[in-house]
Amino acid sequence: MQQKSQRKAELLENEKPAAVVAPITTGYTVKISNYGWDQSDKFVKIYITLTGVHQVPAENVQVHFTERSFDLLVKNLNGKSYSMIVNNLLKPISVEGSSKKIKTDTVLILCRKKAENTRWDYLTQVEKECKEKEKPSYDTETDPSEGLMNVLKKIYEDGDDDMKRTINKAWVESREKQAKGDTEF
Repeated sequence: MQQKSQRKAELLENEKPAAVVAPITTGYTVKISNYGWDQSDKFVKIYITLTGVHQVPAENVQVHFTERSFDLLVKNLNGKSYSMIVNNLLKPISVEGSSKKIKTDTVLILCRKKAENTRWDYLTQVEKECKEKEKPSYDTETDPSEGLMNVLKKIYEDGDDDMKRTINKAWVESREKQAKGDTEF
């Protein structure tokens, strides 16, 4: 009996333990696209709301700044990582003067403006280009009906199939009335 228990003990000692696999602490990375921003004379401030971010260790919230961009990485927040990359800032920032603050359920990114007392109308260059493309151009030299035609062209280009059919129908009916000599509207 004693020999059997010694043999079992020897067999157990000779067996190698299975490799211990560390549990994965973060599942996947969520891209942050919802944020707010504001500015003062010296800083552009980006506010990112993340529930529970104040409870993770400070080293899990990392921000990397360059002159025209920043990227935020929040590791292991509720089993996920969160990232936000903003490239092509409207104007240059001071890398050394920029920082982050962790508040209750919020990460505040402070981008120090290189040129103080300047106003940023947009956060990024891309946002500026998109917004300015949407603005209608006012040209006092051209015919007003040409401006109306340009607006209708834009509506037609941006519209769905029903919108295009409606515009085509109105155009055809207008042409038919002009051909008959009936110009009443």
